[in-house]
Amino acid sequence: MGEFVPQTRKRRAKRAHADDRLNPRQGAPLRKRRKRGEQKQAVGRSRGGRNTKIHALSDAKGRLIALLLTGGEAHDCPVAERLLKRTKPPKRVLGDKAYDSAELRDVLNACGAKPVIPNRSNRNQPFAFNRRLYKLRWRIEAAFNRLKDFRRIATRYDRLARNYLASVCLAAALIWWL
Repeated sequence: MGEFVPQTRKRRAKRAHADDRLNPRQGAPLRKRRKRGEQKQAVGRSRGGRNTKIHALSDAKGRLIALLLTGGEAHDCPVAERLLKRTKPPKRVLGDKAYDSAELRDVLNACGAKPVIPNRSNRNQPFAFNRRLYKLRWRIEAAFNRLKDFRRIATRYDRLARNYLASVCLAAALIWWL
């Protein structure tokens, strides 16, 4: 007892930083690039946090025909034009106020479809639309509600957008026959 134990009083090398982290340069990378897999996930930021939008076209019976995924911050009108190109031109297109844009109305008129879209409150020159036909939009909302009955789609367990879109397409095919 009380004897000197060799190498217990070893001098420690001085570090340049005051904290005791193992790697003094830990932290986010300083590069201006985004992470590699982020563009494949179709997850975006919106008011409610990180989420994904499912954009869809349905027929008159409320069955989903065409589907696309985007991040939560994406606007609806550019995606609507892409969806319309995937199907044959319809006679009428029902949509909510988010689809109220002059560009989308021009595209619909060019392909021979009549837009049944209500005007936004800030529109200077309102368009006329058929209110009786607009009341049938509940079928589209019902199609999305049936889609969200599948837990995998409502909570988005899949990390990649292609896997999530495959799950949505499978659920839409099941709903089509039920």
